[in-house]
Amino acid sequence: MASQSLKQKMASRIAKAHRDVFLPRDFQAFAGEDQVLRALRQLVADGRLFRMGYGVYVRATVSSLSGRPMIDSPNGFAGAARQALTRLKVDWEPSDNERAYNEGRSTQIPVNPTVKIKGRFSRKLSDGRRELRLERSA
Repeated sequence: MASQSLKQKMASRIAKAHRDVFLPRDFQAFAGEDQVLRALRQLVADGRLFRMGYGVYVRATVSSLSGRPMIDSPNGFAGAARQALTRLKVDWEPSDNERAYNEGRSTQIPVNPTVKIKGRFSRKLSDGRRELRLERSA
């Protein structure tokens, strides 16, 4: 029996994983960095992964309406972006507006995903239509 290709090994790990967000370091045991990045690009082209930002990939599914890949996460883009921040070890918390809504102090539903971050973080996380907004915590 022939051994699996790197792309097949990575797709298998993605299918078995209990998370939605993947970083290149998740696959470093399989091959070198350049090969892993090449395989990730192929998985994005195949519609199995969606690139949210530099070094951040999320499980994808093909939209039945548009035929284009979209984020496949139970909590959508906002949930995947928060999972990505956690995986990147960024100290974050919900924005003041979201906290007010969740505590019943406001009826305004936050539309744009926004988080407060502590420390340095400059990557952009996007699904092509929306971008995660970052507020700096004092």
